[in-house]
Amino acid sequence: MEHAPAEDSAAIHAATLILVRDRPDGAPHLLLVERAAGLAFAGGAVVFPGGRVDPGDIVLAADPALVVHAPADASDAVGRVAAIRETLEEAGIAVGFATPPDPRSVAAMRTALHAGGGFAEVLRSHGARLDLSVLRPWARWRPNFKETRTFDTRFYLAADPPGSGEPGSDGGETVRAFWASAADVLARADRGDVSIIFPTRRNLERIAPHRSHAALDAHAAAHPPRLIVPAVEDRDGVPTLTIPNDLGYPVTAEPMSTVRRR
Repeated sequence: MEHAPAEDSAAIHAATLILVRDRPDGAPHLLLVERAAGLAFAGGAVVFPGGRVDPGDIVLAADPALVVHAPADASDAVGRVAAIRETLEEAGIAVGFATPPDPRSVAAMRTALHAGGGFAEVLRSHGARLDLSVLRPWARWRPNFKETRTFDTRFYLAADPPGSGEPGSDGGETVRAFWASAADVLARADRGDVSIIFPTRRNLERIAPHRSHAALDAHAAAHPPRLIVPAVEDRDGVPTLTIPNDLGYPVTAEPMSTVRRR
């Protein structure tokens, strides 16, 4: 096991959600969004819904009137709140609610968030609370590819709530929201039909062998998250981007030449 990387106080905290929809006749589908091409970070890429932690997420995560089953780790609780909010904003799917809201309420809450309403106020106005136990910690990544911003992102896993409906893009940060299997997205990326960034590819590869949310949940429980900071190593004269090999990822190294091409 490798030593844990040091914390980076300048990193932007973010959260993302791997939402899993089981299917009786094939591999589970995952909720994915395509980011608008003009965005500074991962423009045009297909990713899991997510984004940066808002100050309001920190306050909301500590409010027992609005949150049940919060984890003891305050940062983890904040990450779960942010992942739930971002999934509602970007894809219109309500996950992690103590009582599943009806479609009309989901649409109204999403509209209020897009109009600048705080998540806590939106929840109160609809008599809603969050159940943070619905989300399972999956991973934590802090890539630093010499971008202007470094994101420290917590990944969470959850099952698609019954009756959640079909996703829809927000028309701003996301231009498309859809369901697809991990293997299908990887194949599309290999054909050049979609663009995926390094952490998304590694996580899709990790998800692909599993046939249900239950199997993925058990896999996540067996591999508690540890901060991943990809590092460039020289392997037989080839600059190679690597991640730890004990966190459940089947592919832990890739030549920088192919990473850059994507």
